[in-house]
Order: sequence, then C-alpha cells, then structure tokens
Amino acid sequence: MVGPAASFAELRLRPETLSTLAEMGISVPTPIQSQAIPALLEGRDVVGQARTGSGKTLAFGIPIVERCDPMDRAVQALVLVPTRELAIQVGDVIGSLAAAHRAWLTLLYGGRPLGPEREALLNGAQIVVGTPGRIIDHLWQGNLLLNDLRMLVLDEGDEMLDQGFAPDIERILSMITSEDHQTALFSATVPQWVSDMAAHHLQDPVTLRVDTETEAPPEIEQVVYEVSPEAKLDALCTLLDHRGEDPVLVFGRTKQGVHQLASQLGRMGYPVAALQGDLSQEARERVMAGFRSGRIPILVATNVAARGLDVRGIEAVINYELPESAQLFTHRSGRTGRMGQQGIAITLLTPQDASKWRQIERALGRRLPRQTWPGGTRATASVREPSSVATRRRLHGRPSGREQLLKLDRKHIKRGPGPER
Repeated sequence: MVGPAASFAELRLRPETLSTLAEMGISVPTPIQSQAIPALLEGRDVVGQARTGSGKTLAFGIPIVERCDPMDRAVQALVLVPTRELAIQVGDVIGSLAAAHRAWLTLLYGGRPLGPEREALLNGAQIVVGTPGRIIDHLWQGNLLLNDLRMLVLDEGDEMLDQGFAPDIERILSMITSEDHQTALFSATVPQWVSDMAAHHLQDPVTLRVDTETEAPPEIEQVVYEVSPEAKLDALCTLLDHRGEDPVLVFGRTKQGVHQLASQLGRMGYPVAALQGDLSQEARERVMAGFRSGRIPILVATNVAARGLDVRGIEAVINYELPESAQLFTHRSGRTGRMGQQGIAITLLTPQDASKWRQIERALGRRLPRQTWPGGTRATASVREPSSVATRRRLHGRPSGREQLLKLDRKHIKRGPGPER
C-alpha cells in the first residue's frame, strides 16, 4: 500500500495539474488521494472506500484529466453519480483541471432539455459526468458513444446501488464497447452488493480502505440535546442565534416538513431556504448557488443534501429531525468538518425519538453524550430579528460560530445522565 505523499508533486503529475491545484489552495494529498491516484495512473481498476469529505472526487478526477487526450474528440471518461447536485459538484471540481488540460467536460442530468447536452456530445466532449437515467437516454438516442472510453467511475457507488440504480448501471456497462477501459468505484461504505458488483465488473482491482464511516470523523464534535417537543423550535432558534458567519445546514425528514420549517423560520426573520425533492432543477440549483455563495446562510434540507454534496466551510449541522439510519446520521454529520476542518453536529432529541436513537447508537457502536436543554418555550408567532444578535457580535468581535455553539453547550446546558440501557 502506498504511503501518504507529502505533496502532489511526489505523485509526478503534469505541471498544469499542479498549478491548478495550487490555485485551488490544495497542496497536500489526502490519504485516499495518495493511494488512488498512482493506482489509477497505472491503469489499475480501483475500489476506494473513504469517508465523506476525504477528497474522493480529486482522487479519481486527477487521473481522469491526466490520462485524457485533448486531441481526441471522443468521450474518454464517464463518471456516474446518483444525484443532479452531485453531478454539478463533481463537474465543478474536475472542470478546472480539465480546462487547464484543454479538455472538454460536460454534465448530463435530468430536469433540463436534452438539446444542449446532445450538442456538447456531438461537438466532442471528452469527460462526461452524469446521472444513470440521463446517461441511458443519450446512449439509446445515439448521442453518447463509449467505444473510446478509457475510464469509468462510479461515485457514491453504495448509494447508487442502494437506491435501485443497479439495473441502469448494468445497462450502461453493457453498452461500453471499448476493450481496455479501467473501472473505479468510490464509496463511503462497501456493503456486500457493492463488493459483488466489483467482483463481476472490475478486473483484479486494487482495494483501498482508507477509513470507514462507522463513526463521524474526529474533526466533528457531536452534541446531543434532549428537548421537549414544544421547546424544539425554540432550541433551534437559539442555536441559529449563536451561529457565526459560516453556513449552517439543518436537516428535516420529509419534504413537506422541510418546506414548512423553512417557511416558519423565514417568517421569523431568518435568512433561510429549503432544499427538497419537489423543487424544480432550476430552483434546486438556485438554492445551492445561494448557499455556496453565503447569500443564503441557513439551508433546511432533506437527506438529498446528506450524501455527496460538498459545501466548504459549513459551520454546523443540526439534526432537527432524526434520519432513518446510522449511516445517514454519519453522512449528515459529514457535511461539516470536511477536509480536516473542525465542525459541530448537533442533534435535537425528543422523547418520541428514543427508540430510533437507540437503534442509531447501536449501529454506531457507541453512545453520544447527551445534555438537557434548559428553559421553556418562547412565543414564535411574532416576527423576530435574530440577525441583530449576530450583527452585534460582528461589530464587537467574537469567537467563531462553532466556538459560540460549544460555549452555549458548556455554560448553559445541564448534562443529563441519559436513559438506562
């Protein structure tokens, strides 16, 4: 197994790649990058397992652009992703590298017209990032040809197979006519069905297990508040009042619940938007652009934002409602504390959540310390101006939002023993 590289220069990358990485402010490879990049540059098939936020996109994106021939106007690399948002994100990361190598990258995903995508393919796009359903549309229409493919990547492979994409992926694989392409599968977890698929479709793959997602990474501080149902919204507002200048991600469980919570917070004066599956693609892209730019500092989302989406500098994740599984709990937490940065994940736990929380802790293999949320409820019908609190802190200077939240935790919250196990 390849040891960690001190710099990308040690990986013998082209000058264009090194200069682009420097412009992106990236200098030291993460463990998955140190191990996957050399293997992929050698032409090996790879199964890469690493937790969310570990740099998997560059782990396969760099080899893609390094091996791409800009003079060959054919699709040479295909990256399959489960969601439109992840397609856009992966395209943003690889796009800068592709442009430096004079290679053309295009995105293929649903919710928008086929025409511009067809034109990009016919004009010679060499790197394609897309969702399985839209990829199949272009394959059946003859717009996308895979006879010159050099590299196939399944990103977030466990999620794609778990969501029922396996038949679509099998169809895509059956339509690849190039004989010497390599295949890479990157995932946060590698359950048995992923291993079975890798054994069937990958040739003597290099298996890289840098770390797992059985628990949140050490950069993330986990805080669990026991709160009564009637005080839950009040607790969320207090947490939002103590946020800093970086974005905060609030998770709900259902599309309707997320919409209602975001609307309620908006009426109370918070700068907030909702991200859930009923939004049009244009609306989803507009919301994500606002969140990434900082124009929308608070995003309330369903689990659509729990996997794959990478927004740098998320200060805190708040589980307003519990997810369905420990895996989703970890994926949600992984939206903060990315790439070695510190973050905080806060969970609001009501008595009705007790059974599900025990299941999550059992799957995590550990108990998370709990604290009792103090005080009662405040009236929430009137319009509030929470931004004034943050404004006063900015004028007088204050610690980061994460430090404010931890200070709130340590100075104002009474620790409870938790229920008997």
